[in-house]
Amino acid sequence: MSPSSSTARAGALPVEAFRSPPSVTSGEPIDFLYSSSPSSISNITQAFPFSSGNPRIEETRGIMLLYRDDDDVVSFSPSDLPVERKPLVCVLGVPNHMTYADFCRFCGSFIQHILEMRIVRTDGMEDHYSVLIRFDSQDSTDHFYKHFNRSRFSSLEVEVCRILFTVDVQYTGSIEHAQAPCSSTEQPSCPVCLERLDQDTSGILTTICNHSFHCSCISKWTDTSCPVCRYCQQQPEKSNCFICQTSENLWMCIICGFVGCGRYKEGHAIKHWKETQHCYSLEVETQRVWDYAGDNYVHRLIQSKTDGKLVELNSHCRNVNDFKGNCECVDSGFSEALLNSRVEAIVNEYNELLATQLENQKMYFESLLQEVKERTEREISKAVEKAVPVKKMQDKLDRCVNEKKFLDDLNDNLLKNRDVWKAKILEVEERERKASKLKEDKISNLEEQLRNLMLYLETGTTVVFK
Repeated sequence: MSPSSSTARAGALPVEAFRSPPSVTSGEPIDFLYSSSPSSISNITQAFPFSSGNPRIEETRGIMLLYRDDDDVVSFSPSDLPVERKPLVCVLGVPNHMTYADFCRFCGSFIQHILEMRIVRTDGMEDHYSVLIRFDSQDSTDHFYKHFNRSRFSSLEVEVCRILFTVDVQYTGSIEHAQAPCSSTEQPSCPVCLERLDQDTSGILTTICNHSFHCSCISKWTDTSCPVCRYCQQQPEKSNCFICQTSENLWMCIICGFVGCGRYKEGHAIKHWKETQHCYSLEVETQRVWDYAGDNYVHRLIQSKTDGKLVELNSHCRNVNDFKGNCECVDSGFSEALLNSRVEAIVNEYNELLATQLENQKMYFESLLQEVKERTEREISKAVEKAVPVKKMQDKLDRCVNEKKFLDDLNDNLLKNRDVWKAKILEVEERERKASKLKEDKISNLEEQLRNLMLYLETGTTVVFK
């Protein structure tokens, strides 16, 4: 099966720039792929193996021949671009968390000059994808290269945009894991707007799972998954068993989310069922639900290997002869109605079982919550009882503190008054001492005057008697 037909079946628009040459088949060595290019070009190119498609359905592999960038032997500055370049570039190492809409917004005004974008997985670049972009003219390609090469995807990103001019895209083959629908020669249409995918009207973006959309339509899709098959370009991290840390044959409890290994490993999943009675477990690899109580699968919806959509599980007629492969039922309408009724009855039974299990889990957790609530109330009541005497002691302590504060203030006032009265007493004593000294001085003066007077009188009397 040629890669071009596989691309058309997946819904991608066949483009000459991305179509595999007829001389290339699966299993040919890389050196043979280089032989179609001149020796002067092969010295300045490098090969990047890539793949695309949903791995559960069909995977297409190929090789991109790109001109070497500045970090290799030959360097090309923006003013010295490859002479034999084409309006075809490859953006390497786009982080997986960037959705298709984010990348379309990153391209900005150049989205109007883009004819087709194809998302591919590059070997050796985990958590990254590459984008092949074909422009309407060489000038637009050069401007896009000069504007975005070595620039960050955003101000918060540390990774830079690495753009290389593409020499050729060659497909080496495809691996078909499931039967795909028959290809159609009619021009495909956009699954979003249902309009035909015409490059001249609007740019076309082909996702990593080979589904094509208008760039204007896919730019409104903010999810990392494909709108058609829900294949996600950002694969989730691998889970491990919570007990033995193995990553093989894992089962997840759909009641509490416990992840354990299957019975063919250590059997931690079935041990979890025996301990918790959570009887429904999801197989991580196949996404099928197993009922430990009934010892069988209980799901009625499976994922189609053709397009990845969820479809109803088909049952075979009991009257089919296994050796001949033909149904012996006469009335096909009656058998179909009977089958539908049985399926509906099984679905109803499953819904009832699931509702019963969920109700039991609800009652169980509600009882746990009630026990915790009652225990908390009892602890609160005990704490309140213990807090009553403490509150009384606290009130008494507050009163004592207030009294002590009052006494301290009173003591401070008394001390201040004592100092004031001491100063006044000293002042009075000093004034009395000065007054006493003045009085003594006056008395001494008067005594002296009296003595002088007496002496004078005595002297005068003596003179008179003589």
